[in-house]
Amino acid sequence: MNEKILETLNGIPGKTEFYYKNLTTGEEWEVRSGEPLVAASVIKIPVLAEVFAQLEAGTADKNERCRIQEEDKLPSCGALNYLHTGLEVTLEDLYTLMIILSDNTATNLLIKKFGMEQINRRMRGLGLTVTTVNRLLFDAEASAAGRENYISAKEIGLLLEKMYCGELISQKASEEMISILMNQRLNGKMPFHLNGKVKIAHKTGEDSGITHDVGIVFAPQPFVACFCSNKTDVPLFERAIQDLTRLLVDLQYEQ
Repeated sequence: MNEKILETLNGIPGKTEFYYKNLTTGEEWEVRSGEPLVAASVIKIPVLAEVFAQLEAGTADKNERCRIQEEDKLPSCGALNYLHTGLEVTLEDLYTLMIILSDNTATNLLIKKFGMEQINRRMRGLGLTVTTVNRLLFDAEASAAGRENYISAKEIGLLLEKMYCGELISQKASEEMISILMNQRLNGKMPFHLNGKVKIAHKTGEDSGITHDVGIVFAPQPFVACFCSNKTDVPLFERAIQDLTRLLVDLQYEQ
């Protein structure tokens, strides 16, 4: 299986990473999984972790209300960009939309509220050295200056493993974060061939030449799988994500 994954990924141009961990047996497979990659929307998982850390500490309230202003709205993914200016939403609405619809407006509001430095401090405290928030989404000036948000497949895999084990912030917080990730509406990659028969808690990311999907697959032996790429052939890599996820699941049913 490892050879099949390596052969597939080596046949795709650009920077591709893969990380797998069987959460029952502890078996790990990885392909170039530790190098920094531009994060795209996968950076929303570290933001979510910081939100839940502050909810747990009592320094934030999920019922706190926020009024969406015109200048807050960002294009592309999400719902808030298309709703009326002045709409009041709760903090819970923001972090839910950030994940299930990859809402960029919600994400920037959360990064501004909770702070890049605090998010990065949380990641360092968890032992993650690559995963970093360096700028807001759609910040053209920061992007032009070379400031990007970074992840690696392995580090995001470690976050997801902690979540599965009930160790990311707390058991309760971990369960709530998994529940949100399970409600993901963007399901064209890892879940594509699973037809809803196997539950998956996951988060995608996309940009020019970038496509990611990372998650926990609740097969008979649950596993973490993280597919990440930069400067790649996006359709080719996305087909690989679909096919390899199905293969990883099918192998368990064949045993």
